[in-house]
Amino acid sequence: MNNEFYTHYKEHVVPALQKEHGYKNVNQIPKVEKVVINTCVGSQADVKQALEDAKAELALISGQKPAETRAKKSIANFKLRGEQAIGAKVTLRGQHMYEFLERLIKTGLPRIRDFRGVSPKAFDGNGNYTLGVTDQSVFPEVELDKIKRNIGFDVTIVTSAKTNEEAKSLLSEMGMPFSDRAKKAAATTPAA
Repeated sequence: MNNEFYTHYKEHVVPALQKEHGYKNVNQIPKVEKVVINTCVGSQADVKQALEDAKAELALISGQKPAETRAKKSIANFKLRGEQAIGAKVTLRGQHMYEFLERLIKTGLPRIRDFRGVSPKAFDGNGNYTLGVTDQSVFPEVELDKIKRNIGFDVTIVTSAKTNEEAKSLLSEMGMPFSDRAKKAAATTPAA
């Protein structure tokens, strides 16, 4: 794998995590296993066209052909039929995963208006992290004049970490810009 981000992980992140957590074996050190990008267009008036637009944008952002996601059951209030295509997802592994993470961390997130960092509370308890991106225009691959509709999507980073603390230190070392609002709120709250 000839990727700068993967090289950075091997040369800088692994030794830092080994020193911080005291891992004795290199295989204990957490790593990113996969990245899943998911979008849903179920509430759009023209679902078929919205789904095609979402799949095209997702393919442009990820570099892979997305798979359709389908409704599991019918819900009349949402005008949803079982097995109806309502979204798309892409699972990235290996070199594509590291390329996407590099673009997300270094160029995508800083281009969000009024960006103050991602929430440190979005871990699931098993070392996986999910963040929502409300607009696809933060990625440089997307041409602004060709956007037909705003498509938001979720990015789930699946790690081999056992705890949220391990996963947070892994992603922090990789450059994920976590906000420190929780620390500031705790520091400004007077002690009882």
